[in-house]
Amino acid sequence: MILWLVGLSSAGKTTVGHELYKKIKRERNDVLFLDGDHLREVWGDDIGHTEKARYENGWRYCRLGKLLDDQGIHAVCCVLSLFKEHRQWNRQNLSSYFEVYLEVPMETLKRRDAKDLYARAERGEIENVVGVDIPFETPEDPDLVLENDDPPTDPDVLADRILDALPDDSPFP
Repeated sequence: MILWLVGLSSAGKTTVGHELYKKIKRERNDVLFLDGDHLREVWGDDIGHTEKARYENGWRYCRLGKLLDDQGIHAVCCVLSLFKEHRQWNRQNLSSYFEVYLEVPMETLKRRDAKDLYARAERGEIENVVGVDIPFETPEDPDLVLENDDPPTDPDVLADRILDALPDDSPFP
């Protein structure tokens, strides 16, 4: 099963996803934790952050998910996944796919923004920030929506909500 955690920067994807991964890993070894920022590093940070580059990079994540799925390897993938087309492709091509959207108001994202992306983009210091000058296609049909406003919900609680929402035939506890 590929668990696809989607949301804007500072929504809590990595934090919640890592907690989810730890819970699953206690029960089984055939699961990986994949984070969009880390995958960029693995691939040599060879692609930019323009909308076109993000589109191409999104296909990398999808194809990696397919490669793992085809080999029976489960993964918790924490990615922006800003394009509807990619999420639809996953749903059509992965044997077992569960999409979680971490929904957080923009004002909350700005307060949490450790990288200062939103403020720098709004001041015109940087470009290509999803949610500011690159649109985010909000998931229309995720399997689960988790609100993670301030104060943020404990990641352990959100991970449990994800596990509780999985279908009965899920490979996870």
